[in-house]
Amino acid sequence: MLSKVKSILCFLLAFVFIFTTFIPCSSSEAQAASAITSDFTQLNATQLVSAMGAGWNLGNQLEAATDGTPSETAWGNPTITPALIQKVKAAGFHSIRIPVSYLSKIGSAPNYTIDAAWLARVKEVVDYAYNQGMYVIINMHGDGYHTITGGWLLCDSNDQTAIKAKYQKVWQQIANTFVNYDEHLIFESMNEEFDGTYGTPNTTYYSNLNAYNQIFVDTVRQTGGNNSARWLLVPGWNTNIDYTAGNYGFVIPLDTYRSSTIPSAEKRIMISAHYYSPWDFCGDTSSQVTQWGATATDASRVSTWGQEDYMESQIKLMNDKFVKQGYPVVIGEYGTIDKTGADSTNTVYRRVFAKALSAYCKNYGAVPVIWDNGYNGSNGFGLFDRSALTVTQQGIINAILEGMNTVIPPDSTITPTETTFDKSNSGQADIAVTMTLKGNTLGAIKNGTAALKAGSDYTVSGSNVTILKSYLAKQPIGLTTLTFNFSAGKDAVITVNVIDSSDQSGSFKIQEFNGSTAAAVNALNPKLKLINTGTAPIQLSKLKIRYYYTIDSEKEQSFTCDWSTVGASNITGTFVKMPAAKAGADHYLEISFSSGAGSLAAGQSIEIQTRINKTDWSNYTQTGDYSFNSASTTYIDWTKITAYQSGNLMWGIEP
Repeated sequence: MLSKVKSILCFLLAFVFIFTTFIPCSSSEAQAASAITSDFTQLNATQLVSAMGAGWNLGNQLEAATDGTPSETAWGNPTITPALIQKVKAAGFHSIRIPVSYLSKIGSAPNYTIDAAWLARVKEVVDYAYNQGMYVIINMHGDGYHTITGGWLLCDSNDQTAIKAKYQKVWQQIANTFVNYDEHLIFESMNEEFDGTYGTPNTTYYSNLNAYNQIFVDTVRQTGGNNSARWLLVPGWNTNIDYTAGNYGFVIPLDTYRSSTIPSAEKRIMISAHYYSPWDFCGDTSSQVTQWGATATDASRVSTWGQEDYMESQIKLMNDKFVKQGYPVVIGEYGTIDKTGADSTNTVYRRVFAKALSAYCKNYGAVPVIWDNGYNGSNGFGLFDRSALTVTQQGIINAILEGMNTVIPPDSTITPTETTFDKSNSGQADIAVTMTLKGNTLGAIKNGTAALKAGSDYTVSGSNVTILKSYLAKQPIGLTTLTFNFSAGKDAVITVNVIDSSDQSGSFKIQEFNGSTAAAVNALNPKLKLINTGTAPIQLSKLKIRYYYTIDSEKEQSFTCDWSTVGASNITGTFVKMPAAKAGADHYLEISFSSGAGSLAAGQSIEIQTRINKTDWSNYTQTGDYSFNSASTTYIDWTKITAYQSGNLMWGIEP
């Protein structure tokens, strides 16, 4: 796991004048200017900051890279899913920043074509949030790092002509890809651009940084359409507040090519800065500084600087320099690592820090966007478990929302959450669901990613929903999971067990517990019980059972049936690598029965005790595995294991 490392130092320097350069795009290269779409809302600075609210970073994902090649799973995070973004929105975040690296995904000169599949994936992830109505910031992130293999956007390089040409071409392609997106999409020119040293900025290098920002603004604007009016975000030297707001050479780019529909008194440029001060509290893994602020109880664990007064002065500095001129400020990253291993009270002060920063942003007209690298536990910035899709730091999230004076969204509920639908003609009936909305509204009902159609698949009357039998009759035998998406708070789920009482081919359920519930084990040990809940015998050779997990490192694996009611020799196991990783699963074990297993009589059950290990006996990390049952020590119904009869899903929910 790689964690983002920050360092913020303060120095003084006399005011320096910087001149920027720009490489224009030719008319043949730029997309012809088009009209702003009717769904684009022109927000002024105050309206935009208010609408963006509190933000969250999808860190260590689309900017992650190995040997210069970007990959969203390169730094240990799972594949990004819509469900993760829905969880983030439900927690109360209105904005999401999606760092993106391009690196080796950029082709050679002179066109510098971005790999089509990579750009399509970036667009797909943007859509996860954009379609939720969130404000989305995308940037060019790792391309400007000296410490990243393949970094090329280097302000201290001697080959600025080639760098600027490449930068212009890349942003032209990104801008054209998103040209028709409305005001909810914001482009950020780059990330922490500087020469790699933390001293006073070099004036020549700073002028190159300013030139990049100017190229970015001009290039995006000249692609036309909504890009001519959307808000654009630019940073100063290393996103450092002092080096951006102080007299060190930062120049706000001119907005020459913006749409004439923008009122002349309004801006469309935002200023980006990051805040990780004091670093010995926020990010230094070797420091014993674990407490922060006026409520700290142990002076030996508090930094000698960087408390509330300093934090306020920094945010106020950005307000005085930029917000008062009409340029909104985005604190695009801030956060604190988990040091509870060194001090059990650390989380208390992480909450105090988060609440203070968001409150100062609220007071001084800035947007706070907390850094989350997906890593939970010691030295992690994580607020969510991206595999299990759970909140891990609810207290920090609550502190942010409290600081922003944002009401923490309540969770709507539905009744029932489990029911049965009989497909036989005599037993068919609509399913009535009662919603307790708690001030929210129903947005959609989804079966997986497919939305049900109001009127033909379901009806709504006040707080009552009727899932129509005509829709349910089309669903396969087994479990159908319907998700109610609400405007805020958590989604609600109803699981419908679809049966056909006229078909006596058999119905059954799976119970399970894990023989070992330790986080790290050299063998997975799922214990299964298959129960025939129908009225007819089940031919076992027609059944298959799947247990889903993450392999953690690609190794040859071995399956063993330690014992079974029907005889271990009648049980076989096959390992399958999933075509696309899911939350908590990139492999599954498929258990099959030989003809010698016979049949399972109605009302009877069989047990299967299994073991999965890598042939080198290296560890698995079970925590977060989709099918892992971390709590039970006896058999319980477990729908995170799936079972199939003659190829049809009959039990469980696939990841």
